[in-house]
Amino acid sequence: MAPSSQNPSNPAPGRDPASTVDAAEIARFEAMAAEWWDPDGRFRPLHRFNPERVRFVRDHALARFGRDSGQAQPLSGLSLIDIGTGGGLMAEPMARLGAAVTAIDPSEKNIGIARTHAGQMGLDIDYRATTAEALAEQGLRFDIVLAMEVVEHVADVGVFLDAIAALAKPGGLVVLATLNRTFRSYALAIIGAEYVMRWLPVGTHDWNKFIPPEELSGLLSARGLTPAGTAGMIYNPISGRWRLGTDTGVNYLIAAEKP
Repeated sequence: MAPSSQNPSNPAPGRDPASTVDAAEIARFEAMAAEWWDPDGRFRPLHRFNPERVRFVRDHALARFGRDSGQAQPLSGLSLIDIGTGGGLMAEPMARLGAAVTAIDPSEKNIGIARTHAGQMGLDIDYRATTAEALAEQGLRFDIVLAMEVVEHVADVGVFLDAIAALAKPGGLVVLATLNRTFRSYALAIIGAEYVMRWLPVGTHDWNKFIPPEELSGLLSARGLTPAGTAGMIYNPISGRWRLGTDTGVNYLIAAEKP
């Protein structure tokens, strides 16, 4: 049975409301940092569905900024920030699409691995060990703001989304990827992925931090962002492949625009 839900937009007792960094979450991912670029390692699921995440971001960016899909680097001239970049799995393809990429993570270890890999690939990415809140306070703004599989790991969703909204330029695009809070997501993303398939270490996810798309959409709207599309990430256990679809019962992506 899944645990009872709680409102993820409320900060946990005793936490600094100005920060969304959860030290336990950072430590958990640092323990796996060396495996970021191993397609058969702990981050195998991210490698498997990353092409679909890239496609979702690319298609919404092309539509938002009126870019030509036939160009080799259709995001050229656009600034992009990848929040919670980990090893840089989204930052690198965004740079290849032509965006000027800044990628951040609170873990120095993750940033070191990401920076090293990007250098090996000949990619110029501005990696920084910092937080979304810190950059928002500095007044930095970007055409595209990404937070992929991050929302379910922060300590205070409300503060985190405030920072995301602040980081987006007027006319900009925000894209988030996360997990829905359903019994099916508990069964597949936690029981299946952590206990049965062993894709992820036990305890990687907290079902109480998962957010239904309609709830996340409302939180974005409350911050002046206009939801512009949602898609589910659907896994085929026979082929082992992921695809975008209308079923948002487990993993999903949501795009929003800043007027």
